[in-house]
Amino acid sequence: VQLQASGGGQVQPGGSLRLSCAASGSIFSLNAMAWYRQAPGKERELVATVRSAGTANYKSSVRGRFTISRDNAKNTMYLQMDSLKPEDTAVYYCYMNLATAAGRNAMDYWGKGTLVTVSS
Repeated sequence: VQLQASGGGQVQPGGSLRLSCAASGSIFSLNAMAWYRQAPGKERELVATVRSAGTANYKSSVRGRFTISRDNAKNTMYLQMDSLKPEDTAVYYCYMNLATAAGRNAMDYWGKGTLVTVSS
């Protein structure tokens, strides 16, 4: 299984970006999904999570500006980022907990990351 994140880029403050994370390979069931980010010189932090039923949670600093969603039929997760701020600049990583076959334990998978730069 591989996770491919895309959609990063450079945007001015106040702008928007939409990140996508697509899982490929043998996938039996998708559980929790999340977006993390790591800014230069800082530790990786959790940005948003979405459970299999669709319940979402957000880091307080992005709540109201970011929206996480998922399309289980496409094995894909999204992060709509609006009203971006310079402090949102980071490499964004996607995470999925999934099982590759019936009867197998679910495992954690990570994408390689996509860079988001918010600057004027």
